[in-house]
Amino acid sequence: MKKEQLIGAWLAAKEAERIAVEHRRKTEDELLELLGFDPAHEGVANYMGDNIDGTQFAVKITGRLNRKIDADKLNEIAAENGLQDHLSTLFRWKPEINMALWKAADASITGPLLDAITTTPGRPSFSITPVED
Repeated sequence: MKKEQLIGAWLAAKEAERIAVEHRRKTEDELLELLGFDPAHEGVANYMGDNIDGTQFAVKITGRLNRKIDADKLNEIAAENGLQDHLSTLFRWKPEINMALWKAADASITGPLLDAITTTPGRPSFSITPVED
């Protein structure tokens, strides 16, 4: 297959994927509304579906709530209330690398820290867009 054909095939697949995801999400939203699912519910809710072509389906919806933590505010509140000792058990602390500063730092600083970092390749992402003249 030629490069141009592969790019065309990729573009077509990407568009089909976008349409499919959009359709699935719209269907899920309608089903949530029909079932009266509370968006603030956290955990599993089970519903018995109707027969479709002689087969009954069970519908399992898992509600999730996203939580973001303001680490500075959390530490401040914990300090004010004498709760610092509980932070390490109630919260996971996730160090993240600041690549711009990491790359700018001297190797005498970053070198010893390398043993604490595991690097694995991720799946490459693609963006193929038309070029305007």
